[in-house]
Amino acid sequence: MSLEQLNTVNCMELMSKFRNTLTTGNVHGPVKPPHRNGLYGPCNRNTTTKLLLETCIQENVPSFIYTSSIEVAGPNPSGEPIINGNEDTPYSSRLKFSYSKTKKEAEEICLQANGDLLCNGGQLATCALRPMYIFGPGCRFTLGHMRDGIRNGNVLLRTSRREAKVNPVYVGNAALAHLQAGRGLRDPQKRAMMGGNFYYISDNTPHVSYSDFNYAVLSSLGFGIQERPILPFPLLYILSFFMELLHVVLRPFLTFTPPLNRQLLTMLNTPFSFSYQKAHRDFGYTPRYEWEEARKCTTDWFASVLPAEIRSINLK
Repeated sequence: MSLEQLNTVNCMELMSKFRNTLTTGNVHGPVKPPHRNGLYGPCNRNTTTKLLLETCIQENVPSFIYTSSIEVAGPNPSGEPIINGNEDTPYSSRLKFSYSKTKKEAEEICLQANGDLLCNGGQLATCALRPMYIFGPGCRFTLGHMRDGIRNGNVLLRTSRREAKVNPVYVGNAALAHLQAGRGLRDPQKRAMMGGNFYYISDNTPHVSYSDFNYAVLSSLGFGIQERPILPFPLLYILSFFMELLHVVLRPFLTFTPPLNRQLLTMLNTPFSFSYQKAHRDFGYTPRYEWEEARKCTTDWFASVLPAEIRSINLK
């Protein structure tokens, strides 16, 4: 397997790269907290997805795997929980913000293309993978929490309640799921079962809140964690609303990205976990990396960058 970053606006470049390819994936990356990825700005995700699918059809690429996100499922603005849910769990998502909405729309475009005719008379098979929060070496979101902890005297900020448990997935297992899904789409029986479906991708990482997950990864490096959030959840929600309002008011004059918004706050404080059993049944996904190994690899990477991060922050 090889990984390349392509100019998805250049159709000719896409066609040259896709030629003689068996399986392609439209990988948009891991779950990104909305306030850090252009939540309020325009997004060309749907145009890109359509272009990639059209290139598959023109170049007779038979399979397409779309990397979706847990955020296309929710949590919804009411913070209704799901505990160990699956692909058939009923839930009213009521998506509001750009990131999750465009990811959901792109996922639907992908799944609706299942069965489209290729130029050689074959049929395109598509599926979508919905990883949980992806962690591992180099995770810039855990890195951001570590930096905040350094500034706070080596005490991690608590932004989620202990009972708001989720099940993050290790990056190695998320990558493995793509490989196994690709192999599954080459098998005629599995291809017929998988085509047009989405799959939740998790592993055996313990169910914890986002804040307690950060502590589990960083505690051996000398970090503590706040016992409770700096403000009660209702007050944080109101504060987030006013920061979003401030963003709208200031938009004509300057760029202001709120450090917290209601969707992110709800996501951090809602129990939201899913099983990977359907992926296991349909295409044999089985996590390769267990929690202890995944945590050690992740912690070792953060240990390697910690001295430089401390120096950088102390110089400011």
